[in-house]
Amino acid sequence: MTDIPVLSDLEFLPFINQEGQLPDQFQGKVGIYAIFDQTQTLKYVGFSRDVFLSLRQHLVRCVSDCYWVKVQIIDRPSRTILETIRTAWLEENNSSLEDEAKWTQPIQVKPLMTDEERSAYESALDELAQIKALKNVARRVEAEIMAQLKARNVQAEIRFNPKLKEEGLLDLK
Repeated sequence: MTDIPVLSDLEFLPFINQEGQLPDQFQGKVGIYAIFDQTQTLKYVGFSRDVFLSLRQHLVRCVSDCYWVKVQIIDRPSRTILETIRTAWLEENNSSLEDEAKWTQPIQVKPLMTDEERSAYESALDELAQIKALKNVARRVEAEIMAQLKARNVQAEIRFNPKLKEEGLLDLK
């Protein structure tokens, strides 16, 4: 078993650098990471086969919680090691992950509908009209996310999967 890295010993890295890019040194790297908000309060701990892609996905799902990240690259990963480190980091921060789904699942746009959008969706005469209504909600929510990213000077390419919008879901391509 490898030594478990102590989270507080790892360096805080900005989630978005001066050039508006995410930490691309983690592209294609297997590792475990902790995400922190503006006040450097732990918000999420995850592990991934491609830390960079996961960070990008978390950024669009939880823009306001992604300001700092600490990453430990694992050379010979096993799920057991990663889960052990994750548990240790959560314990170190007296933290639990109540809202894990918002970090790990596609964004559901139905709960984000305005009254007007809900009315259009519910009064749709057929499935096609419902799909169109859902797509419109997804586009609005996507535009709001993109505006938040722009306000944070994110220059990285962010593209949502257009097929999922029909299902009322937003996720990166």
